Amino acid sequence: MFESSLMESGGQIKTKSKYWMVATLAFNAAILATMILIPLLYPEALPHTALTAMISAPPPPPPPPPPPPPQQIVKPIKMVSEIDQGLHAPTKIPKDIKMLKEDAPPPTMAGVAGMSGMGSGTGVPGGVMGGIGSAPAPVVKLAAPKGPARVSSGVVSGLKISGSNPTYPPIARAAHVSGAVVLHAVISKTGTIERLEVISGPEMLRSAATEAVKSWRYKPYLLNGDPTEVDTQITVNFNFGGG
Repeated sequence: MFESSLMESGGQIKTKSKYWMVATLAFNAAILATMILIPLLYPEALPHTALTAMISAPPPPPPPPPPPPPQQIVKPIKMVSEIDQGLHAPTKIPKDIKMLKEDAPPPTMAGVAGMSGMGSGTGVPGGVMGGIGSAPAPVVKLAAPKGPARVSSGVVSGLKISGSNPTYPPIARAAHVSGAVVLHAVISKTGTIERLEVISGPEMLRSAATEAVKSWRYKPYLLNGDPTEVDTQITVNFNFGGG
């Protein structure tokens, strides 16, 4: 009884395991067939990168490098010096050597000028030197300029002989404005102010400086002993201690 039960159970187990093996093989084959057929029937199911790798052709090989340019043949240039063109070493020693004779320099006319100045008939060097020492020195007179002579402000300030001091404007004093007013002036031959222009300086002080300088008088500036016009600059200083 026990043996029959074992035999029956063994046959049943074998029969069931055989069916399961066939079913498993069929299921695996279906899965494998599905994995093979799906990419063939539906290429869109594959990843884009895989399709690109499969469809795209390999890049063409790079072109060969260009041939090197032909080398230019540089011809050496022979430098010829100007000194070498005129001076060359002799190839052989000459038998006769010619001596060049130079002419004596012409005599100077200093002795003649000295004799004519001294009134003597002898060309003694002492007489020449004596004539030069006793002759009066030549006077060189500079040509007068066409326009006014350019003179520094320091020289012109020493030629001032009269004129009123500038008055400090009350509005500038109240505003604590101080400084220097620089004027461009042309002084006539007689020493009066002909033209006056403001170059720089505080606006509140320019009018007072101009009115004061117009009344100033100067000594005539002499050039070669003659009075001449002067082109110069005049500086008027304003401070709180006075005009």
